[in-house]
Amino acid sequence: MKKMFQRQWFSPQTSIQGKIFIAFALVTFLSIASITGIVYMNMRETIKHNAVTSVSNSIRQADESLNIMLEEIDRLNAVVVTNKNSVIDTIMSPNEEPSYEWFQEQKRMTEFLSALTNYKPYISRIAVVGLNGKVFFTGGPWLDRSVLGTPVLNYMLRNGSRHAYFKAEGSSETLTVGREIRYNRESVGVVMVDLDYEFIKKTYGVKPTTDSMLYVLDEQDGYVYQSESEASPDALPLNMVVQIKQSMKGRNDAVEQTIHGRSYIVVSRYSEYTGWSTIALVPLDSLLTESTRIRNLLAEVSIIVFIVILIVSHQISSRTTLNIRRLKSMMSRVKDGNLSFPKTEIKTKDEVGQLYQVFIGMVEELKSLLEGIRMTEKKKREAELTALQAQVRPHFLYNSLNTIKYLAKLNGVPNIEEVSGSLIELMRGLLGNSNEFLTLQEELDYVNSYVSIVKYKYLELIQVLTQIEDESLLQCKVLKLMLQPLVENAIMHGIGPTENGGQVLIRVYAEDQDVLIEVIDNGKGIAQEQVAELLGSLERDDASSRFSSMGIRNAHERIVRMFGEPYGLSLHSELGLYTKVEIRFPKIQHAESSAQEVI
Repeated sequence: MKKMFQRQWFSPQTSIQGKIFIAFALVTFLSIASITGIVYMNMRETIKHNAVTSVSNSIRQADESLNIMLEEIDRLNAVVVTNKNSVIDTIMSPNEEPSYEWFQEQKRMTEFLSALTNYKPYISRIAVVGLNGKVFFTGGPWLDRSVLGTPVLNYMLRNGSRHAYFKAEGSSETLTVGREIRYNRESVGVVMVDLDYEFIKKTYGVKPTTDSMLYVLDEQDGYVYQSESEASPDALPLNMVVQIKQSMKGRNDAVEQTIHGRSYIVVSRYSEYTGWSTIALVPLDSLLTESTRIRNLLAEVSIIVFIVILIVSHQISSRTTLNIRRLKSMMSRVKDGNLSFPKTEIKTKDEVGQLYQVFIGMVEELKSLLEGIRMTEKKKREAELTALQAQVRPHFLYNSLNTIKYLAKLNGVPNIEEVSGSLIELMRGLLGNSNEFLTLQEELDYVNSYVSIVKYKYLELIQVLTQIEDESLLQCKVLKLMLQPLVENAIMHGIGPTENGGQVLIRVYAEDQDVLIEVIDNGKGIAQEQVAELLGSLERDDASSRFSSMGIRNAHERIVRMFGEPYGLSLHSELGLYTKVEIRFPKIQHAESSAQEVI
């Protein structure tokens, strides 16, 4: 069994089991590989899509939350810049520090600003700075007139006609939202609200992976916010972030880009309210780390499933081809000549079971044929013995006839000498010549020998005449014993019953490519109504007709079988006048080749 398994395993091209096993293996491998690949790619794309969706939604939510805060701050700023009694009059009053009036102004302004910022934890400080040097604020850190001339104040004066946003370069603690205070079309001060930067960090804390990066750029391409990973080796410089922003052209979109040899998903969003651009960079390798782990797990499961299916397919192919192997074993035993093997019955009704039934029938038929061959060989041996005996008997008969002929000659009996001599020649031609074809001359010699024997049977002489149209026809090949039975029939049945003697004419002539031999006797003849019956008897092998003797029928059948229609024998007769039998056959000089051409 082990050797059989090894042979089947290592010979898949010649084993049905091997072919079935390989087919199962290929189909299984392709199916598992395809399913695993499709699942992994779909999972990979799903993770990327979910990451893009999550980051985009988080950025959108963060942007909307920040916009809500900024709108509230803008409303606060609008309240401040439009309040003349509490703000503008206080800024423009001549009271200076440290007068009582100044102290009252400070108290009133602080209470006013505190009332505005209560219950707004995202505001760390609100300040009103007059260009005359008066500074009012609530919250921290401390602020005094040193703020005059600083970049933040100058920026608010230049851009704060409605609202302006400022984040000092290098600062990561404050985002300032300000607005210019005007009176009589002149700038008299600035209101500034500092946002708690922790709220901004929490708002933009979008990190699908630990090494993801998020940047918020203002309209001047300065940082409003950048993730805490800017200190990492993968952090991008500002100019690179600006290039990415410019490549996105203010679209809310997500694309894949390779930056510094590393693939990222770049998600961008542009805020119509603030004019800020948010850029999120998510590294693909980090994002797909989980998918890689799942891919490896899928590969391990696929290998295990593939091995299990290989084992199962081997068992299935082995069971499927079990009957084929049994049938092969039976055929091998038959090939070795063993027909008496115990039959392993195959009961399946599939093609193998049908093949088994056909094979059993073939074996039974083979047994019958072998038995027939044995019987034929036995009969052949018996025939060989009979043939050997037949060879001895003619030899003995020749010697006996020669003795009779010699004694007749010694005693002066010429008729006995002639009969015995003719009989010797006739028997020598019949028994000594095994060729199927003879020349017409040889066939006429046999007829003459027969006539020499039979003429002594009748009191009156029967003349047998031969008329040859062309002497070359005597060398044509004819079937052996074709003419003698006809002459015998003419003498015995045509002339003999009259007992008045008679004449038999043998006429030989050519017609186109055929040779015709007519045997005509002047005997009692045959009535016309019997001619058709006699001709039919030749075809029906009717034993009641005088033309149905073995020799006559044999001559007709041999000619027809050898040369086909229209060759053979035909009969013409008139009652009381004559009977004519006509033989037609093709003119042939060389019996074997010519006969093959006719056939």
